[in-house]
Order: sequence, then C-alpha cells, then structure tokens
Amino acid sequence: MRYHAAAIQTAFETPKDRSAIADRVARMCAMAESTVGGYEPFFDVRLIAFPEFAHTPPCYLTVKELQQHLAVELPNEHTDAYARVCKKLGCWIQTGTFLERHPRWPDAVFNTTMLIGPDGILATYRKVNPWIPWEVHASPHDLADYDLPMFPVADTPIGRIGCAICYDWLFPETIRQLAFNGAEVLVRVSAYMDPWGATQPMDWWTLFNRARAAENTAYVVAANQGASFRDYPPFSWPGGSMVVDFEGRVLAQADPGPGEKVVVAPIDLDALRAARARSRGHDMRAHLRTSAHPYMERPYLAPSGTAAISIESTNERIAHAKRELP
Repeated sequence: MRYHAAAIQTAFETPKDRSAIADRVARMCAMAESTVGGYEPFFDVRLIAFPEFAHTPPCYLTVKELQQHLAVELPNEHTDAYARVCKKLGCWIQTGTFLERHPRWPDAVFNTTMLIGPDGILATYRKVNPWIPWEVHASPHDLADYDLPMFPVADTPIGRIGCAICYDWLFPETIRQLAFNGAEVLVRVSAYMDPWGATQPMDWWTLFNRARAAENTAYVVAANQGASFRDYPPFSWPGGSMVVDFEGRVLAQADPGPGEKVVVAPIDLDALRAARARSRGHDMRAHLRTSAHPYMERPYLAPSGTAAISIESTNERIAHAKRELP
C-alpha cells in the first residue's frame, strides 16, 4: 500500500466561453500520461490532482453570465476523457474544477471537482465555502433541498480519498468532516493567490496544508493554480503545489511562481494506518470533546437560499454575520 501522488499545476489563459474546455482537458490528460509514464522506471504514480479553475476561472461576476458562457452539466464528454485516461493508466484523477450547472437548481452555479478512476466517477464535491464576496457560486449548505453527499469520501484501492476546494481549507470544520467520514488522503484543489501563497511571511498555503494534515492524521495532496497575472487577472497565482505527510512534513513542493509544474511524493498507507491505530497521543480525532465547542450550534453566515447570488447580496450577508460576532 505504497504509491506516489502527483500535484500538477496548470497555466492557461482565461477563456471567454466553454468552447475552450476541450483543449484544456486534452492538455491535462497529456500531462497525466507524461507524469505516469515519465516516472514509471522509478515508482508508480497512482493519484493525480489538478488545480481549481483549471477548466474555467470565474471571469464573469454574475451568475447569469457564468451560466451563459462557462457552466456545464456533469458528467459530460470531458469527464469521459479523464475516465479513459484513468482506465488506460490505472490511476485516479482529481479533476480541476468545473463551473457546474445542475437541472435541479437552475438558478445556481456550483464550483465542482470530481474524483475519477479506472471504473469512472467515484465522487463529486461541490465547494461548500465559496471565496466570498467575489465568488457567486452556490454552496450546497445553503440549499434547503440539497440531499446529495456534501463531504463524500471514496473508498478506493489506493485508500479512502476526500477532497475540498481552496477556501474550504481555511475552515478546519470542513476538512475535519472529511476526516471523520474516513478520509486518509485529503486532496486540495486550489487557486490560491498572492500574497497568501508559499512565500513568507504570508505563506498561508503552506501553513494550512500542514496544519490540516497534522490535525487529521492524513496525507494532503495540494494542487495550486500556476497561472500568471497576465493570464488570470486580477490576481497572480503562486503555485507551490505540495504533498504533506500525516505528521505535517512537507514531502515535496514546487518552487513558488507561475507555470506548469509537477511535484510527486510517496503515499504510505500502511504507515498512516499503523500510526492511527497505534498512537494514543496527538490523536485529535479521538481526543475531540465535541460538546465543549458550542459555537458550532449558532448560525452566522445566513444561507443564500435559491435566490440568485450577487456580490451585493453576499456583502449584506457578511455584514449581518459580523454583527453576530462577539
């Protein structure tokens, strides 16, 4: 139960419509094949993660424009292409995110990633904590009739894999839920911008990836966006994709800076499972005193509901939540 994981950065130009997705998928499939084939003489790369917004960044600021120009229904021909590569290579791919439209929630756009393996789609994760106020994507939490798994964990031959997207990782509760759902390998699909990247003194990217690994006794495979300011304005994207072990050690990390990059590192499931079974100290899951933390019983950010989300309405919700804080 030992293999290697790869976090692969992308560096595309901003597309204006969904017609650009096919070329991006073709490039990422080629990158996956090159990574698995290139490292084959040395070790088996079995898990591959791509960044948030690898298919399409939210370059429009309204739900209507995102639906009109960029959103797609899932699964589709693009997820089929990933499935063919996974079957050919015997690997699992955590896709970069799609802007997703869903017939059950016609007024919403989700920020969505899928775990795909040799037998097809295993899990669909929709970002629970959009990066507000700029992201006008819907959170599954805010939809009263959302009855699909919010924190899915896939039980695969390479371990139990859970994923969350970018800003989700600044909420320890979100990643803890994946861990309590059984995740052993936590995948971060991210478009983390400067100045909160991998460079001190504001290296939040590295800080939170290491913290989430240690506090959940889990591996973290974190793929970050490698686009430049020119290609994905209004931010620059520091890359720094990394793999962290279950004690918080950085096993591999790409040098900060934009561009296509690949980092690989070993995932030793036997060692992780032995540590979880053996350790009585520093087991923050087993030591959790749930009832000692009543802050979780009080609502703060009000759900958006089924109404179309806007930057203005989100700012109002944020202002209301801040008034509720002590």
